[in-house]
Amino acid sequence: MKRQIIYFFLFIILISCSKDSAINNNNPFLPNYPVDLTINLNLPEYNNLQFVSNSVYINNGAAGIRGVFVFNAGSNNYVAFDAACPNQALSSCSTMTINGIKAVCACDNAEYSFFTGQAPDKQYPMKQYRVQQVNATTLRVYN
Repeated sequence: MKRQIIYFFLFIILISCSKDSAINNNNPFLPNYPVDLTINLNLPEYNNLQFVSNSVYINNGAAGIRGVFVFNAGSNNYVAFDAACPNQALSSCSTMTINGIKAVCACDNAEYSFFTGQAPDKQYPMKQYRVQQVNATTLRVYN
């Protein structure tokens, strides 16, 4: 009987774990909008993504709350974050801008790292999206 109880608890723990837990954050300031973007790295507007530590801002109909930042983190690793300030209610100042390897929120001047999505002393990280490298020239950003 003890063995069955142990197996039951191990099963519950395994079910509750998810490799995407950082992507599925529950931020009360940011609604969950569907995101599904295809990025052709050969197009001039995405040329910056060919180089490590560069990012682009995409703002079209399927690009999250306030647009999406896509960042080349090196070693064929790309990350994507929503451009909405994660620790501010949506307002006229809550669209972040790119400053090198950081995103800056105009509401409070917080600087969020594109490597981690975190800002010092802030409760919520940037809202992250999944990035799939479809082939050598195509990325898919989705949630």
